[in-house]
Formats: sequence, structure tokens, C-alpha cells
Amino acid sequence: MLKPGGVFGVYEWVMTDAYDGNNKRHREIRLAIERGNGIANMVPRKEALEAMRKVGFVVEHEEDLAERVDRRPWYAPLAGDLAGAQNLWDLLGYVRMSKIGRLGIGSLLRTLEALRLAPVGTAETANELSDGGDALVAGGREKLFTPMYLMVGRKPVV
Repeated sequence: MLKPGGVFGVYEWVMTDAYDGNNKRHREIRLAIERGNGIANMVPRKEALEAMRKVGFVVEHEEDLAERVDRRPWYAPLAGDLAGAQNLWDLLGYVRMSKIGRLGIGSLLRTLEALRLAPVGTAETANELSDGGDALVAGGREKLFTPMYLMVGRKPVV
């Protein structure tokens, strides 16, 4: 419930205006993001904005915060590019997300499954999440996807 005149903000994952639903690669990236991140159907930016208006909000601000200038793109930690690490903590995260790091984690999880110290399917789940991460990176690099679309709307005073 929001009283008349109240403000509502939402930070949403959407496909950008660069996304073309007729482009096979674009669709593959979107579907991989959805699958790897548990999203039923990710919509384009325009559709999310229209949904805000359709339920009655007067949209006062909308912005893809990923477009703001930053030292590194939002997807950098997922890309596993060690050059982007800014401190030791970053470096550990980047190593974990690198191809070598993912291979090591996968091997460890398969070993734990074989020893019955981890449930069957743990390694497969980790692989699905990694594939979803790769799709996020591809979507970010190609500017097809943003996890940072901000919409602020006001409930009209009737």
C-alpha cells in the first residue's frame, strides 16, 4: 500500500534498447541469464517502464545506472579478468571467477559429491550458475542487459 503522493522506487534487471529479440545471439544471452539467475521472463526496458505507468505511477525518473561512468564495468568481477582487481579481496574473487578458478571449484565439488560430502548435483548447479554469470558478462559487454535499471514513480493524488 502506498498513500497518494507517495514515492516508489525499483531497481530492475532488464534487457536494454540494444536487445533485438529477432537476433539469435541476443536471445541466447537473455535465456542464459534467465536460466542461470532464476528469472522467468526478463523484459525489455520499455516494457518495464510501461508496467510502472500501467499500474498508475507517474514516472519521475528512470535511468540505467550501469551507464554512469565508473572505473570498471559492473560485470568486471564476474568476468574473471585479474587486471580489474583493485585489492587483495578483489583478486581472490576474480581468481575464483576465472576459468582456472571455476575449473578448480568444479573439480572440488565433483570430488565432494563422489565422497558423499556434498549432495549429488552440486557441481552441476555450480556450472549452471557459472554459465549464467558468463551470460551476464556477455550481456553487459554487448550492452544488451543491465541489472541496474532504476525507475522512480509517484502515486498520483486523486
